[in-house]
Amino acid sequence: MARNTLTAAIVLLVSTSGSTQHGKVFDDLSMTSEILGDERKYALYLPWDYESSARSYPVLYLLHGRTDDQTAWIQFGQAPGIADETIRNGDATEMIIVMPDATSGTENYFNRLDSDWRYEDFFFDEFIPFIERTYRVKAEKQYRAVAGLSMGGGGTFVYALHRPDMFSTAAPLSASFVTTADDFRQYFDIPDSITDDVFEPYWRRHSVLHLIENLPEEQKKAVRWYVDCGDDDYLSDRNALAHVALKKNGIPHEYRVRDGGHQWSYWRTALPDVLRFVSEGFTK
Repeated sequence: MARNTLTAAIVLLVSTSGSTQHGKVFDDLSMTSEILGDERKYALYLPWDYESSARSYPVLYLLHGRTDDQTAWIQFGQAPGIADETIRNGDATEMIIVMPDATSGTENYFNRLDSDWRYEDFFFDEFIPFIERTYRVKAEKQYRAVAGLSMGGGGTFVYALHRPDMFSTAAPLSASFVTTADDFRQYFDIPDSITDDVFEPYWRRHSVLHLIENLPEEQKKAVRWYVDCGDDDYLSDRNALAHVALKKNGIPHEYRVRDGGHQWSYWRTALPDVLRFVSEGFTK
């Protein structure tokens, strides 16, 4: 009887201790945005000891791709389980992962020329301050990172190039961006009523290659870059151009080309390395 009780206690202890190693996940949270004039949803991963500790944590903003929403990295990307395992193995530090929703009829991480969709303003002026007021986040550049896939990879490039003062690390995965003004106008469905004198500065402000080519010298080492795109991805040539531009302009970065295409099975295998890479920035 005593032996059975002891065995049961050990099993319970192992089971309980194992269960506490899982982060807590929320996929339908929201905040009110005055800039966008609606409720904006977001998903959240909190480290396993968040509720039992008083410490503050670094934060990774993880951006989804086109046609997805804030749940994509959880549902398809298996981000919580990957984060749990990578942290548990000691390959990444404990962090908060925030996954905002950038959809609402319009899908874009940028401010639009032809509508009231000012998502970049929302992200920096409302969303980040909201997260830092609401959760125990270390609110310094060193402890803030951004990453994303496809459209979110393009957003990652532009956000970190626009605001290198905000992020220690940026990790665009299979980044979606266009390389010519005509393609940009077509891709983002910029109406003909937007004249060239208005469009051209807007295009240059959101052109990944233009931003890299014109990055001020004092900002070239401000962000740690990790660029990853599969060799079978239809965006591989564009990501290679970004790599060449970064290298040509003396901007330190890690560049990865692995076997795979534009799909979740690829991004799931990329995420552990992203978490390791951003953790190195957090712990410097």
